Amino acid sequence: MSFFGDFGRVTRRGFERMVVARQAEAQRYVNNVLLTMDDETLARAGFSREKLLQKERAINPF
Repeated sequence: MSFFGDFGRVTRRGFERMVVARQAEAQRYVNNVLLTMDDETLARAGFSREKLLQKERAINPF
């Protein structure tokens, strides 16, 4: 048993939560940029406005 106990596990969990939060933030940013494009450009890039809006609602339910 180490002096710090489960400190390593706690910091790892905190780090993982921070990574997940940053990924969600990046995804929100990318979705917002993509949603500024017209439908033709989105279609050429392989996206649809409906699916992007669904992802946006899933990431940010408010």
